[in-house]
Amino acid sequence: MTRTITPLIAGNWKMNGLRSAVEELGELARLMTTGDAPRAMVVVCPPATILHAVANRGATSGILAGGQDCHPAASGAHTGDISAAMLADAGAQYVIVGHSERRATYGETDELVRAKAEAAIGAGLRPIICVGETEAERDSGEAEAVVAAQLAGSVPESGGEHGVVVAYEPVWAIGTGRTPRNEEIAAMHNRIRAVLVERFGDGGESVRILYGGSMKPQNAREILAIENVNGGLVGGASLLAKDFYTIISAV
Repeated sequence: MTRTITPLIAGNWKMNGLRSAVEELGELARLMTTGDAPRAMVVVCPPATILHAVANRGATSGILAGGQDCHPAASGAHTGDISAAMLADAGAQYVIVGHSERRATYGETDELVRAKAEAAIGAGLRPIICVGETEAERDSGEAEAVVAAQLAGSVPESGGEHGVVVAYEPVWAIGTGRTPRNEEIAAMHNRIRAVLVERFGDGGESVRILYGGSMKPQNAREILAIENVNGGLVGGASLLAKDFYTIISAV
């Protein structure tokens, strides 16, 4: 892990969580305020229906709130969509864009992901921009080239100046329980860092690069110790306070 960068652990609740889930967040808050002080920034990205409640509940314990997606437009006739300004108004400070599930299910392109990231920056949010290869792309030896192309297309030109976060998520590892070998994670994160530095210079050195593929309490400490892994984007394990706190404590 790059020690000069404060790590970030982000929980993506995906389409999980009713109002009762805020109580689980309360348990996480209790653990964070009564146990050892976290050495990482902590962000929880719940469904939009409880974003405001999560932002309020987490405020007293240092837990930040984030959205799971945003529309590139500030407002307009976009039924069912949520703008970055709306997320900010509800208490969000971060927003995930370009998650592999949205790229695959909704056909989101790098161009659209970049537009969403730009909208997030414009609304005062920090975008967590997701990139990652499929199993076929990994097996064919194209993984690093695919991720480099996604970075070029998805990260805005101002990305080195506005606290943009990059999350590497090997698509074949998300929710499967499978994880790449440590040397594979290291190689990809080093490649991402090189691409960011080549593009943004010193600004690229300070961009957080999160790992996001089946991070669990059992493997978090090992993964977080890898060079250029500056935190994690955690899925299922973030739904349970005890598991998520174990990952946070692994920093």
